Amino acid sequence: MRIWAVIACVSALTACSQVQQAVDNTARKGAKGVVTETLATRFPQVPKQLITPFTDCIIDNSSAAEIQEYIKSAATGVDDKTVATVKAVLGRPETLSCVRGATVQNGIL
Repeated sequence: MRIWAVIACVSALTACSQVQQAVDNTARKGAKGVVTETLATRFPQVPKQLITPFTDCIIDNSSAAEIQEYIKSAATGVDDKTVATVKAVLGRPETLSCVRGATVQNGIL
């Protein structure tokens, strides 16, 4: 009897984890438009053909709180806080590595 309770709990936790992952993926997809707009309007040094790869690198290396900031900006518009968040994520070693790879892959470097 006890084993069935444990199995039920593990199954429920797995389902919650899958739901959480789905919510996170949906939020990240929604945040891409804001990051793309921010790069296009506030970071003129980013070549146009690299905006999408840079966006992907930024989204992939953003925390849940940063994703929430992007989602909020989707409703209120890009502001200085959005720009600061994008800039902070861009400065991370993991993001820089991703950006370098995108640059080389697109023949920019």
